Amino acid sequence: MTDYNKVDENIIQQFRDYVSGKVYAGNDINEDFFHDEMPIYGSYQPDVLIEAKSTDDVSTILTICNEHKIPVLARGAGSGLVGSGVAINGGVMIDMQGMNKILEYDLDNLVVKVQPGVYLHDLAEDCLTKGYMYPPDPGEKFATLGGNVSTNAGGMRAVKYGTTRDYVRAMEVVLPTGEVTRFGAVVSKTSTGYSLKDLMVGSEGTLGIITELTLRIVPQAKHTISLIVPFETLEDCIATVPVLFRAHLKPQAIEFMERKIIIASEKYIGKETFPKNIEGTDVNAYLLITFDGDNEDEIDLQMEQAAELLVENGAIDVLVADTPNAIKDAWAARSSFLEAIDSQYKLVDECDVVVPINKIAEFINFVNEAGEKYDFDVQSFGHAGDGNLHIYAVSNDEDKKEEFNKQVHDFMEEIYTKAYEFGGQLSGEHGIGHGKLQYMREFEGEINTNLIRGIKKVFDPNMILNPGKVVSVD
Repeated sequence: MTDYNKVDENIIQQFRDYVSGKVYAGNDINEDFFHDEMPIYGSYQPDVLIEAKSTDDVSTILTICNEHKIPVLARGAGSGLVGSGVAINGGVMIDMQGMNKILEYDLDNLVVKVQPGVYLHDLAEDCLTKGYMYPPDPGEKFATLGGNVSTNAGGMRAVKYGTTRDYVRAMEVVLPTGEVTRFGAVVSKTSTGYSLKDLMVGSEGTLGIITELTLRIVPQAKHTISLIVPFETLEDCIATVPVLFRAHLKPQAIEFMERKIIIASEKYIGKETFPKNIEGTDVNAYLLITFDGDNEDEIDLQMEQAAELLVENGAIDVLVADTPNAIKDAWAARSSFLEAIDSQYKLVDECDVVVPINKIAEFINFVNEAGEKYDFDVQSFGHAGDGNLHIYAVSNDEDKKEEFNKQVHDFMEEIYTKAYEFGGQLSGEHGIGHGKLQYMREFEGEINTNLIRGIKKVFDPNMILNPGKVVSVD
């Protein structure tokens, strides 16, 4: 283990003297900063919390921490699910939410420049007022863009538009030494050495702290339509997805969900949208599909072709949502899945494994069968269009938390092993953090994890920046 120094009063005073943002220490730090949205991975208090207001603030903090070998990490909205943004080693936490300005649009080059504390929701809405769209669409709309980039957030539109990585053109970064640099450029292509920008995307704040982003935007699609597609069985539901792709249809999003998660979510939001029984047939699984584009006739044709294929391949019916309110209602339940699970269960753990789309049905069947051996319940849903699946282990036996954690570990070992047999990986969008670190070497292998550790050491010689996340620092 790396030996770190403690934050003493002298260092705290340096922060107060040289940083423009507020500095909190000890009991003055709000407990919300001790954990992220997956509290099963523990609660950890930083010694100091500092509100950054500028790149200079971040540079000053990192310079001091590097000089004194004190662990330090950046924190966005705290909406992560793997413990990336928690201070497992104490030290200094930098709250980036105050750096929240949309700086400027460059519509000639179709980019927007923002600070990392801007919420995804705020940028998405601001783009729409100008007739443009920022396509990445993770489920948590009030995550910060810096956090989205640091985890390469995916979301529901990734099947058509790609993930956050595909929209990062350039960034300003403060290295662990306190040095400030820029990676990438406004240009749409480059072959200028190693892509340092792409190393930063998905690095979970372990290589540098992003203080400015240049993001690609696209013209807003003029027409959107969604389909709610009920199935009697989960197998028929998921097996239909490759059929749509083979027909050269281009959905914006394809989500799958089981009956029990829909019931929990609709109860949580207080509104029912998804049918549970159609002409005497119980609905046990659903696809939620969206098409978008500029030509209304073309979208209607895609919808009709999709509906025909869906019914031919086992759909009980195809329900069309073609008005803004109907589309909003259709997606409201899907967007509330995590909140619904949190409201219903006291113990929750999750993985966001990714597998090839032609293996989704077989993998989910394996997950459900494996889950029957354990004392907890299993809930699953996910992005059927790209194979990114969210598997939840849930229980209300708080007095058996230790046993829950042990059983969940065994369950995760089983399903990760199967995912890698199918050509998948540990995470599609949430990252590794410290919650999934124990699986990294086992499933990615010693060669790959050693390469990652080597990259970490080049960027961060003293191993002070968000240590214990993504890869161990031993």
